Amino acid sequence: MQLKPSLLAAAALLATGARASSVAYDVCQTAGCNTVAVACYAGASFAFGTFTAGLGVPPALVACQTTLEKCSSACASLFPSTP
Repeated sequence: MQLKPSLLAAAALLATGARASSVAYDVCQTAGCNTVAVACYAGASFAFGTFTAGLGVPPALVACQTTLEKCSSACASLFPSTP
């Protein structure tokens, strides 16, 4: 099995311990919350990040955004920043 350089770099950062929480938070946000948000927007036939809040926003997009906000808060709770 051959490992990609990016995977090796991520493993090295995780092994340091000092940055583990920060890396885990980044993975939670990127691979977790943002991936789900993009899928949610696509399911509503919109592209993620292409609308502004205001009158006339479809309820599906409001639900997608609310879910993203809750997920982001969960990531912050699970992986608090370290000084």
